[in-house]
Amino acid sequence: MCGAWNAVVEELPVGPLLKAPNYQLGKPFELVRLDHVSADAARLKTGINELDRVCGGGIVPGSTLLLGGDPGIGKSTLLLQGLAGLNKENCRCIYISGEEAVDQIQRRATRLGIKDSALEVATNTSVGDIAATLQANPPHLFVIDSIQTMYTGNLDSAAGSVGQVRSSAQSLSQFAKEFGSAVILVGHVTKDGQIAGPRVLEHMVDTVLYFEGERTHQYRVLRAVKNRFGPTDEIGIFEMTNRGLIEAENPSESFIGARNGNVAGSAIFAGIEGSRPILVEFQALVSSSPFSTPRRAVVGWDAGRLAMILAVLESRCDVKFNGKDVYLNVTGGLRINEPAADLAAAAALISSLSGKTIINNAVIFGEIGLTAEIRPVAQIDARIKEAKKLGFEHVYTPSGGRTSKTSLQISEIDRLQQLVDALGVRE
Repeated sequence: MCGAWNAVVEELPVGPLLKAPNYQLGKPFELVRLDHVSADAARLKTGINELDRVCGGGIVPGSTLLLGGDPGIGKSTLLLQGLAGLNKENCRCIYISGEEAVDQIQRRATRLGIKDSALEVATNTSVGDIAATLQANPPHLFVIDSIQTMYTGNLDSAAGSVGQVRSSAQSLSQFAKEFGSAVILVGHVTKDGQIAGPRVLEHMVDTVLYFEGERTHQYRVLRAVKNRFGPTDEIGIFEMTNRGLIEAENPSESFIGARNGNVAGSAIFAGIEGSRPILVEFQALVSSSPFSTPRRAVVGWDAGRLAMILAVLESRCDVKFNGKDVYLNVTGGLRINEPAADLAAAAALISSLSGKTIINNAVIFGEIGLTAEIRPVAQIDARIKEAKKLGFEHVYTPSGGRTSKTSLQISEIDRLQQLVDALGVRE
């Protein structure tokens, strides 16, 4: 109809055009049934038990690992020692650095006592050159130190940019899966402790490891925060020496061995890190504050959780911290994330405020609720067994949860007020 408004009527095409796809067809690929998947290949053993433990029993061939940590914490030292151990098992390993020259790597290897290793090293930052070099004779494992120094030729941006980091990591990961070589990517971290670059980097890899600790402290902690082939939140503990990293055979003894007897403001916490029980010392200092707003400082624990514990003690147990500076520290450089540490932190705070020590040779653990109840925690028997192994005689624990008998003296706590009464807080 002509000469009228709204007279145009849409007519949809019929037949094949109506169902035409709005995407471009690619090449078909092969599908594999789940019950026909081949058996897993043997894991690569570095010979460093703590490192193999965190990786889930060794490094899986064809996998991609991301290792992050503060500058100077010992990432390169750990990897050089691990690669040297793999070489002893007739595994071909390559260490590629984008930050150090070959002679610098050789000098470090000499200091670590591994200069006679068959480990191959190189300096290069081009992903294309690295892939061309490795594909002729793919190694069992290669290390890229660091991913922020790598670049690919298909992008114009500088190395370290978001696009280059993502593209480089994706290309190296694809190479590892295609040729069956495991790859370890070393990542820089920001001032907040997060791996620099796009967050998608941690999603692309199979395993994410963090190397933690204070550079001025001798102990280092290797922590798994993601692992597709093993448990997460597993830790390995090392001691840094002038000859490199040494495994801590008894981590609990390492963290509590230097404590100065039974003093006020100290509490021993029996925690679980990954699959292993570990004992650490909580130290607290409560003192009069010269400022109108008292200080609250915490090292090795969550500051928000400290604020919650102080609020529960004040509102539910009438223990006053107003006008007091509060300092809380986890000794040894270890960071504790477990809620079961609530009761040990509260015990250290109450002990420091009252000046009364906790029962000698005692460990303590339990989660504190907002109504001041003590909630049960997991693996109580494993915690008690670890305490007994190190010579402790007394355990403060939440009620219930034990499945086996022990010769240790057990004090079950249901309410936080019981701990306050036992430590006799002075007003």
